[in-house]
Amino acid sequence: MYTLQVLTAIAGDFVFGDPRFLPHPVRLIGRLCTFTEEQTRSAIAGPAMAGALTVAAVLLATGLTLALALWACAVVSPLVADIVAVFLFYTSVAAHDLAGHSQTVYRRLIADDLDGARQAVAMIVGRDTTQLDRQGVCRAAVETVAENAVDGVTAPLFWGIGASLLAVPGSASPIVLTAIGALLYKAVNTMDSMFGYKNEKYLQFGRTAARLDDLANFLPARLTPVFLVLAAAIQRLDWRAALRICRRDRLRHASPNSGHPEATVAGALGVRLGGPSVYFGTIVDKPWLGDDRRAIDAEDILRTNRLMYLGALLFAIFLLGCSAVIMEG
Repeated sequence: MYTLQVLTAIAGDFVFGDPRFLPHPVRLIGRLCTFTEEQTRSAIAGPAMAGALTVAAVLLATGLTLALALWACAVVSPLVADIVAVFLFYTSVAAHDLAGHSQTVYRRLIADDLDGARQAVAMIVGRDTTQLDRQGVCRAAVETVAENAVDGVTAPLFWGIGASLLAVPGSASPIVLTAIGALLYKAVNTMDSMFGYKNEKYLQFGRTAARLDDLANFLPARLTPVFLVLAAAIQRLDWRAALRICRRDRLRHASPNSGHPEATVAGALGVRLGGPSVYFGTIVDKPWLGDDRRAIDAEDILRTNRLMYLGALLFAIFLLGCSAVIMEG
């Protein structure tokens, strides 16, 4: 039953994406982050301490709210609690929306609408896209899907399914714990995206959020390439190069975690990712990941999406298998 519940949530995201007719839990967490930041900054003079307190308060509020809401559902019926938990877990996975945003870029490119493609990719990257050529737009879209395969897909799966191992007789059901674990991870990731900037406002305040996010992604980022390599082999891409480039280039990225999936995808596709980019008018000379075996093109966006989907599914099956073995033991 638990395996079916998890696969239902994953399939829901793969097919439908985020629900538009309801307030998304991650958006609600974002509003909580904004409110908590205002309160801690006004109460505490030191930005580092205020930031640390914000992280603790957001995690505590998120966990307690989820636990109380799911407990209330369980009072009505355990089945209701499980259904709500499946829905909440489904909202924590973002494969469909990630692929959808990149496919908008793809459609603009095949329509020879370079300006439209620049505008579309600007919605999902932080760099200046106004001067990107066709290859630059393709590269930006592929990098975004590869990097966010971890924090948008595999990390929520990892922490969600991992949390199910805390289930004991008489406690919350495994799927309820999965929903709580996945959304607590999303709270960490949301705080990093909101506070993890290296500017005057957030350099000190966002330090705890950024470090916690790095820690939360450490294992998922290093496990994800294994399943991207398997997906590359199944899809008849260059899995050997994916493995080799991951080993060689994964630590060249400025982020301690993002380079692992990006380097793997670069190797599988036979292209280079990274390189110099413009952020807020300043050129950032980022290292290249991968070998320049051929020019990147729009079809690589679709290839990356397929890698992301299949890699995530293989990862979920692996985690479910590990969970079953541990629970049986």
